[in-house]
Amino acid sequence: MSNAALNALALTRIADFARTLTRLHVAARDQMIDDDQIDRAFNAVCMSVWGYTIDDISDDMLAPEDHEFLDTLDEYRARLFAAEQGYDLLGDEGVLTDWWGFCWMILAEKRGLLTPENRAAARLEWEERFRAVPNVIGVIVSR
Repeated sequence: MSNAALNALALTRIADFARTLTRLHVAARDQMIDDDQIDRAFNAVCMSVWGYTIDDISDDMLAPEDHEFLDTLDEYRARLFAAEQGYDLLGDEGVLTDWWGFCWMILAEKRGLLTPENRAAARLEWEERFRAVPNVIGVIVSR
């Protein structure tokens, strides 16, 4: 890893975009927070940083070795990987709670998967999965 990659001034600090998400995680220590709230806040961070969310990429778009890489990450290796790609996973209280999801997005970006075509394919796959569920008569998607 080059020294330039670790230069804190050159890194995109994801925590700057994750204030609401971080507050939700802190609040969840003392009260019930709806998972949908966390998901929406996480997706808002991803949209702010990358212009895409995890829902815009299908799991099948990543190679098996990429899934293995993500599955073997710990906080330390995640921070190094993120820094090598130009991102900082540290917040005011240490590593961001959603560091693994952010690494997923960083890897998708690195692999060139954040494209309108992949977004459309992932959304179509998502819609088809819901349509296949018994008793689902329609899927409403905000675009």
